[in-house]
Parts: sequence; structure tokens; C-alpha cells
Amino acid sequence: MAPDTAVSTSLSPTDLSPVAPYDALLLFSFGGPDGPDDVLPFLRNVTAGKNIPDERLAVVAEHYHHFGGASPINGQNLALQKALTDELARRGIDLPVVWGNRNWEPYTTDALSAAYSDGARRVVALVTSAYSSYSGCRQYRENLWASLDELGIDDGLGEGEHPLAVDKVRSYFNHPGFVQANVDAVTEAFESIGRDARLVFVTHSIPDTMEEASAVSGASYRAQHLDVAATVAAAVEQRLGRPVTWDLTYCSRSGPPSQPWLEPDVNDHLTALAADGAQAVVLSPIGFISDHMEVAFDLDTEALETAAGLGLVAVRADTVGTREPFVRGLVDLVLERAALARDADAHGAHPVTADVVADATARPVVEATVGELPPFRSVCRPGCCQMRAESPTGIPAACSTDPWS
Repeated sequence: MAPDTAVSTSLSPTDLSPVAPYDALLLFSFGGPDGPDDVLPFLRNVTAGKNIPDERLAVVAEHYHHFGGASPINGQNLALQKALTDELARRGIDLPVVWGNRNWEPYTTDALSAAYSDGARRVVALVTSAYSSYSGCRQYRENLWASLDELGIDDGLGEGEHPLAVDKVRSYFNHPGFVQANVDAVTEAFESIGRDARLVFVTHSIPDTMEEASAVSGASYRAQHLDVAATVAAAVEQRLGRPVTWDLTYCSRSGPPSQPWLEPDVNDHLTALAADGAQAVVLSPIGFISDHMEVAFDLDTEALETAAGLGLVAVRADTVGTREPFVRGLVDLVLERAALARDADAHGAHPVTADVVADATARPVVEATVGELPPFRSVCRPGCCQMRAESPTGIPAACSTDPWS
């Protein structure tokens, strides 16, 4: 099938590739500096429009300079790109995987431009954030719309006209592949510590206002994490054959102290656990998919130093990285999204692609989940994932029934 040919609904399902109508996969990530000279320009990109002076950015820059000025996220994205390519090839699927970032090279626009030059006309995006919130979903979709606008201008199109279409897979925090990879990692951490320990899940904190706004997704950012944490902990209990007590904590808060963010901070929580007599902890970075800067600095440096100072034995579980269940699950999600797209092309948009419903039988395609929450939608509803509830940014976002809301 030519890349610019629309999917024909007259073809039987056996005539179509399992990834039709897509002809490229965008691995869509945050980005990070490649060396010391990149750190400040990268942080300016991240904080664009927030009027944060370089003096304040220099404090955050020290986290990167602690590791030679290079973020580990870029190498990890390259490894995930290769793992996805290999898994697609293992299944006999020909789908190029391109990598683009919001905040550093390779930029999203450049990745999509390369895909377009190679003939892609409909792309499926896989965001390297498992959870739904402004930072984990909408901000990526805003960047995606801006990139498509830029490509449209370069192609001589009018305002809001885009030369290619981009869909995204749903937020995958409760997909079996992501959860299984975390279960495996946490179990291994418990086995390595060789003793009873408190399980402390860790994710990136967000402002309380963003947490409130994220509930439009069907379950708030915090509720999503609690669902995954409970599911992982229960599975680890079965593996170990003994009860596991767990907590959800946060790291990497920023902004003025007067602005409330989700708590408790992981370091404060470790202090409280030690005061209560805890002797060992397993830290599980369940909010992250790879060992990038928040994990390398906030957990492997600060939190482990806090634990050592408190006399706590501490082990940090792996992120899901390129573990087989996770990579396999991501490809399953791409196939799921392709099936939803084919169903919409053949029968019109289905209401469940734009809403969250608990009744799985109402969905046109089986969308695998574990835990108590239903699968999240792949086309976001109006008002989804705003920075503040009912306060649109005024920036359009792709992959939505209403880009402006």
C-alpha cells in the first residue's frame, strides 16, 4: 500500500497490515541535553514562557552537571527505539520508528518531517509518559499540533492545515505490559534486599491544581498511580508469598513554595518511616519509564543518600526501560490503536474513542487493562488534561475531539 493511500474499507481485514492505516511510529519524548553546553539552552526550552531567570535555572542545571551535563534519557530513548523496531520485526511488521522530543534534538518537527519525506501520511505517536495529566499528555499534544502547523507552513498549506495526520496510543499506566514489567522489577528488588522492607512507590509530583484538572480524564493523576501501585503490590505479594506494605510518594517538585504540590516528598516520607522504626525500603519509580534525570538524581542520589543518613537499608527497583513485557505491551498498544483507527475509518468515530467507559463490551476493539480503572481514551475529550481545571491554555492540542478546549 502506498504511504499516501487512504485505507480502503472494501479490503477485508486479512488484506490489511495489522498496523494499517499507519505508516510510521513516533516515539515521542521529553528530551535532554547531550553535554554541558546544552544544559542551559535545554532548560530554557523546558521553561519557555514562564519567565524563569537563568539564575534559577542554574540551580536545576547542577543536577545535570552532576552527571557530566548529559541526560541519560537520550541513550534510553535510542535503546527503546531499537527495542520497538526489533519487536515489530519479530512479529513480521514493517513500521519505521522515528524518535522526536519536545525540548531537545531530535525535535518533534524534525522527526515528523523526516517521516513525511519518507512517505508517511498517517503516524501513530507513543508518548514516553504512562500517565494522563497536563505534563504527561496535553503538553505533548500541544507540541504535536505546533509541529504539524510548522510542517503545514513549510508545505505551503493554510493555517491549521496539516500535511500528515497523527494519532496517539492511550495512556498506558494500566496496560498489562507496563504493570508486569514493574512487578518483575519490584520483585527482583525485594529478592536482592533479602529481608522484609517497606515498598515506597515514587512518581513526579505535580501542582494540586494540575491534579484537580487531570480528573477530567476519568481518574486523576494520583488515582491512576494508586491503582497501579495497588495492582503491582498485590502481584508482588503473591510472588513473595508474604504481605507487602506500600506507600505512594513524590519527587521533583518545583515552583514557588507557596504553590501546593502533591505530597509526601519521598525524602520526607523516608524520614517518617525511619522515625516509625522501619529498617529497610524498596524504592519503585513507578511514575517513570526509564532511568532519566529525575530517577538518577532525585532517587539514586538524593533519596538513597537520605536513606543512608537515616540508617535505612534501601534498594531502588528498576524502571521498565526495555524490559520484554513493557516493549511487547507497547507494540500491542500500537496494534490496538491501529484497530481502533480502522474501525473508525470503516464505521465512523465510535463514542468510546472519545470517552472513558467501564463497559468493555461497548468498545469496538478489546483494550487490555489490569487494575480497577477502565482503559483511557486515545482521542481526548474536551477540557482534558488542562493545567488548571476549566482554564484552557489557548494552545491547540492534537489527538482531541476539540483541539482548543
